[in-house]
Parts: sequence; structure tokens; C-alpha cells
Amino acid sequence: MKPLHAYSGGMFRQRHRRMLELAGWDVGLGWPGSAGHVAAWGQRPVSHRARWVARQSGAALLTIEDGFLRSVHPGVTGEPTLSLVIDDLGIYYDASRPSRLEVLVQTGEEDPEAGALIARIREIGLSKYTPMGRAESALPTPGYVLIIDQTRGDSSIAGAGADAATFTEMLAAARAENPGRPIVIRAHPDCSVSAKTGHFQPRDLLSEETLLSDPMNPWPLIEGAAKVYTVSSQLGFEAVLAGKDVHCFGLPFYAGWGLTQDRQTCPRRGQARSVAQVFTAAYRDYPIYYDPYRDRLTGLSETIETLGCLSRQWGGPSKNLILTGFRTWKRRHTLRFAPPLAASARFTDDPTEAGAIAQRTDAVHWVWASKMPESPLATPTIRVEDGFLRSIGLGAELVDAASLVFDDLGIYYDPRHQSRLEVLIAKAADLTLRERKRADALILRINETGISKYNQGAAPQIDIPHGQQVILVPGQVEDDASVRLGCGEIRTNRALLQAARAANPDAFLIYKPHPDVEAGLRPGAIDQPDARLADHVAEGTAPAPLISLADQIWTLTSLMGFEALLRGKQVTCLGLPFYAGWGLTEDQMACPRRLARSDLTTLVHAALIAYPRYLDPVTHLPCEVELVVERLASGEQAHRPWWQVPLTKAQGWCAGHGVTFWR
Repeated sequence: MKPLHAYSGGMFRQRHRRMLELAGWDVGLGWPGSAGHVAAWGQRPVSHRARWVARQSGAALLTIEDGFLRSVHPGVTGEPTLSLVIDDLGIYYDASRPSRLEVLVQTGEEDPEAGALIARIREIGLSKYTPMGRAESALPTPGYVLIIDQTRGDSSIAGAGADAATFTEMLAAARAENPGRPIVIRAHPDCSVSAKTGHFQPRDLLSEETLLSDPMNPWPLIEGAAKVYTVSSQLGFEAVLAGKDVHCFGLPFYAGWGLTQDRQTCPRRGQARSVAQVFTAAYRDYPIYYDPYRDRLTGLSETIETLGCLSRQWGGPSKNLILTGFRTWKRRHTLRFAPPLAASARFTDDPTEAGAIAQRTDAVHWVWASKMPESPLATPTIRVEDGFLRSIGLGAELVDAASLVFDDLGIYYDPRHQSRLEVLIAKAADLTLRERKRADALILRINETGISKYNQGAAPQIDIPHGQQVILVPGQVEDDASVRLGCGEIRTNRALLQAARAANPDAFLIYKPHPDVEAGLRPGAIDQPDARLADHVAEGTAPAPLISLADQIWTLTSLMGFEALLRGKQVTCLGLPFYAGWGLTEDQMACPRRLARSDLTTLVHAALIAYPRYLDPVTHLPCEVELVVERLASGEQAHRPWWQVPLTKAQGWCAGHGVTFWR
């Protein structure tokens, strides 16, 4: 690595330093030689030390700044960046001299995928930081003139040849050039989370003009504008990406290329460049991007998806949160699924009391689904439950879940009422080609890796007679809510075996006990079945290899039925699991609501992509399902606390001796 000398504390932040190391720079102190390199953070006052050292030593100066897709929240909140620019000529927002970005715009080739990447950024609603989703803001009626404010003293203003008076000039021009058209001013988001101030205050506006200072996603605001006026804000370029008529009163990096109406000129930028060429230079070629899950540098498209995932789970306005029915060991981990709500979280075991508190405080109310009372609560409630790709190990063994579902309608295992998952499955026609391809790729990856919900057990050793039909019968926890609420007369493991044998007298039946039951942690054990019911009892075995051996699966409501569908097996359901009733299974119970005919791609997209939220088992960051599949397949997970294993053993002893207070 090449030495890089830095003289401000910010350059030694863990994320900044790590990204520079991955880019080949060894950040340290000391005096550089004439062939050395000095790092300055932008053009802030603290950078004068680095600039002085570079002048005195003759070392090359590198100017470091955040990239154009930075994070979910502004940097003033302490959230680390996912992108940096390293400029050896100048810096992109200083038009007084060339920058590396300017050279890239002039000489670079456009990315053939630029149009798709721009569309994806707009679809997700990404900006430099994106604290809210696209649909979470109240917006003015479209057709307004949008003026973009910036924070006072920002380096990009002086660098663009502008000052505070330029903002006054811009507002006056917008009024004069658009008589009778509503004017909306968008305040800078830093102003709402720090002591920074903008150039416009309510007193500066006429009665029919609007100042929007609340946090909001900028894309719907841009898309509703007839014209956009800016000095040097990045939002001006995002308006260019949206095809808007953009008027620049300073010289930002995107001005001077024939894309904007410019009030200043830059002789160096004489040639016309396309939107795709400027986008490619600024977003693909100029920055470096960091993958926080794998601790490596990555590309633009991967960062777009990472920020999309983080913004969905971290974004949105902060509210109070009250939680009901969560066991003590789950509480800290559950709050990782919604970081903005963690600071206000309050736990209680009384759902009625919690509902009343939520009503008084306008709080979000989460209830662990099995603790939800039958009678309606006073406020809307979100039921929470483990997802379908959960962990390496059992929840009953206190292993944290890599996925949770949050259902505002019902819960997936209760067919008596509609759930959010049911709605998602029924909307088969709404899937885009991209979403279908993603779901198909996920099915393929799950089959390749052989992962399941708990990812436990050894490979089966079973001597199956040649040519005999094999039926797998997965056992369940008999007091599980999916059995209690989703089964008819047959609701025990023995009765399930009897039904499977009666319908298939000549088949080779494999019975797999539920791992929680095998561990002695939950009820559902049956006496050793004789050969009339099961030809083999597969204790301690992994689900995926067993499914591969089987021709059919007979189940009450087990998730193994869904996992068997992923592997192309015929599934007979005696109960009503979430995957039954859509034309993919042989059903012995009916659900009148499930009239749509689904295919496997739609089912998988709904159940594994759209419905759950995922948390990386290693970094505890919100993530996408593909990363969880990767972690489960590789066995990677965070270190378990020292007390977890002995506590699990104590729970097992209590369960085996009829002591249930721990539950």
C-alpha cells in the first residue's frame, strides 16, 4: 500500500480509514517526502493543515469527500458513509480549477447500463442521503417551481462561484420568470438534524409560497416540479436525471455540459455531454463504494441495492414504539430491525395496556403474534413472528433470528383472517420482470445451498428399497399456533402419520420429528412409531437431503412443505399453511379467500423477499435475503454470548421435567 499522510481526526475514522486501505492507501501521520501523498478532507477549515504540508513538502494532494450516494441519514448524525471520492486534481464542487470528475466527464465512456441504474435510483428513491421512503411525505400539487436551498457556508457554494446573495437572486428570478406559478422551497435536510441554517426563512416568502423543512424523500418532490432552480445542490443533478428543466445559478459539476440552463459559464466545459455520460463519470467512475457486510470495495449497482435495503428499514419518521409479548432475550435483537424506533422502545406484557399507551402517545405497537389477544386492541397493531429463513440453530435454543415478519393485517400462520402475506401472494400480476428473475435466482440458490429455516442436522442414512415410493412426513410442535389455528380434525403427529399411511399403504414413509421436539423443548413427541406407520424415523437429520429423497411430502402446516415446493416436490397439506390454497399443493382443507392461482415464483417472491425483513447475522445490519442465504450456507454468524448455551441446557432440563415457567 502507498503511504497517505493525514492531519485531521476525521480521516482516521474507522470507515474512512478502512475504505482508503481497501483502495490501496496506508493512512498515517508524519512528514511526506516530495514523492509522497497528503490527504485533505474537502475544503473545510481543518484541511488547511494538509494543504500547507503539501505545499511545503512538494507532496501530491488528494482531496477526499463523500460520494453522491452516501448513506441513509446525513453525516451529522454519525452514520458512516458508503462512498468516498479521492480526487488528485481538485474536488468536484470547486469549479475554479479542474477536478478528476471534470476530466472523467470529458473523456469517459457512458455505462451501457446507465439508464437502468438511473431508473433504479429513481424507483427506490435514493439521494445523497435518503431518510424517508418515496411515499411517506405530503406533497404539494404538481406543477410548482422548485427552489433548492443549501446550508450557509457550504463549500460547494463558494466553489460554484456563488454566495448568499446568489440565493436571493435565484428566488427573485424564479418569481419573475414564472408569474402565477406556485413556488416551493426545499430546505436542506441537515437543517432539521443540526444547528445548520439555510438561506431562506418563512419571513422571506410571499404568502402563496411554501418552505418545506420536514424530512422527506426528494424524488417525488422533484418529479412534481415544472422547473427546478438551484445554486449548486446535488438535487439539481437528480432533477436532470428526472428530465426536468434545471436552472443553475452557480457552477456545480453537472453545469456547463448542455444539460442545464446556466447563469454562469466555465470555459473548460465547452463540449456537450449526455446525461448518461455525466452520470457514469459521477456515480460509477469517480467514487469508491464500500460493502459493509463483506468489508470490501464494491460497485455502484450493489451500493444502490444496499442503500435501498437500509432506507426501507432505517428510513421513515421516528415514532414511539411499544412492544408486547417479547421474551427478554429477544428484545435487544428485535430492536435491531428498526433502529430509528429503538430509542423510544418500551416493553410490556399486557397488550391491552400497551394498546392504550399507543393510542395516547401515537406509538407504533408491535405484538409477538402468538401473544396477540383475540379481542381487537384500541389501536392498529403489527404482529411480529420469525421469518422462513431464520438461523443456524433453534429459536428455542435462544439463537437470534436473521429474519422477522411484520404483519399489519394478520399473521401468515392463521388462515382464519387475511394476512399481509396472503395479499402479496394474490398480487401475482403486479410482479415486474426484474422481480420474477430475482425470485427465480433465489429458488436456484436455495436449492444449490440446501438451506432451510434452522439449518441443523446431519445427512440422512436411510436404506430405501429400490423402486418404492418415498413419502416424507415432517412432525410439528403440537401446540404451535399454525397447528391450533390452521388444522381441522387431524392436528397431531400420530394422526398425520396415520392419514399418510392410510392413503399410501405401500409407500416407504419417513417420519422427521420437529427439532424443537427432539430437543425436549416443545410438546409433540410420539411413541416410537411401528412399521405400520413409519418405515424410518429420521432423528437429527437435515431437512433438505430428506426432501431430496422423497417423492411426496405429507404435512399439517410445516414449513418443510414450502421448502419441498422449492425443490419441485408434490406436497399434500392436511391443514392450511400459507402456501396452500394457491394451486401448488394437494389440499384437504379450503380457504375461500385464496382464489388466485399462483406460481412458485410469485409465492417465493412474496414469502421470502417482500414479506420478511432481514438482518445480517454477522454485522447485525439490515440486509437482503440473498445475504442471509449466503450466511446460512457458509455457517457465518455472530458470536453467541457465553451464557446462552448453559441457559439453553437449563431450559431443556426444565422442559424434560415438566417445568414450564421459563416459557
